[in-house]
Amino acid sequence: MESNVKNLELLGLNLSQLENLAVDNGESNFRGRQLYKWLYERGICDIDDITVLPKSWRRLLIERGFSVGCLSTINRLEANDKTIKLLLLTKDGETIETVGIPSRDRLTICISSQIGCSMGCRFCATGKDGLQRSLRVSEIVSQFFAIKEAFDRRPSHVVFMGMGEPLLNVESVLSSIACLNKDLGIGQRRITLSTVGVRNSLPQLAELAVRYLGSVQFTLALSLHAPNQNLREVLIPSAKNYPLNILLEDCRHYLDITGRRVSFEYILLGHLNDHNEHAEELADLVSGFQSHVNLIAYNPIDGEDFQRPSFKRVQNFMNILEKRGIAVSLRSSRGLDKNAACGQLRRIHL
Repeated sequence: MESNVKNLELLGLNLSQLENLAVDNGESNFRGRQLYKWLYERGICDIDDITVLPKSWRRLLIERGFSVGCLSTINRLEANDKTIKLLLLTKDGETIETVGIPSRDRLTICISSQIGCSMGCRFCATGKDGLQRSLRVSEIVSQFFAIKEAFDRRPSHVVFMGMGEPLLNVESVLSSIACLNKDLGIGQRRITLSTVGVRNSLPQLAELAVRYLGSVQFTLALSLHAPNQNLREVLIPSAKNYPLNILLEDCRHYLDITGRRVSFEYILLGHLNDHNEHAEELADLVSGFQSHVNLIAYNPIDGEDFQRPSFKRVQNFMNILEKRGIAVSLRSSRGLDKNAACGQLRRIHL
């Protein structure tokens, strides 16, 4: 597990860790409990603002290099549908995006797990500038509080579908899920981890998740985006190292360990992967698999000529899957008037 104590950041530490930190720094474990309450119930971002603590001890923590670990917001875009995208600044001057997607009865936060991405998916703006580094636990959890402040409302659902490949930062991601679940009260069934697939990582994810979380209840969403290996390699260069048949076997292994079905994400690219025969091929691929297919209409990005599919083509694709008995849903597109695709706000800033 990545150590937030090593990085001297408090956000992401659990109650026991904060109690130990207090004792190690000359106070009783009661001070750790106070830290915990002010971090997670009040969302305080500055040690000096935790006024319940003695001023002398606050000074000591700051002098020893401790900080809460919050990120600062340097840009904000709000779409007509009230979706808000934030650009956040890290301590080392890097930037990441996080998005709040509101509806009447929920607020979903789309969380980033890395700065940039190494996977190079052609339809994604995030990977255009490569990978800078992975995010620490505090930087992941801080996104929750940034969206909470932007909406003056607690996020109710979390999707790890922002910048980066979560399975290339798996231990920090799982530590963050543990914090979101146990310390911030978001049920695991309201958390989704999305991956494009990293070879040999899914069995490891299942085993690590059991270790970090006890029981695994979050949703695993696999970004499939093509019904065959050749087309998938065109869209996702890393797929060359991860044949589709092996990937699906790993998904079955994950299901066997966790008992949780896999959700398959499928971005529909107009006249490329949205033909009727692609729908039939996809149905053949996932038939008999305990899964769900989530269709997503492509959000255009600069530098690629992919087209957003027509409503008719989306409906035809969906109808074919339904007729084949495949559990399928269509994710509504949000924030289209404000560069909805992940990574675009960051690229404008660079």
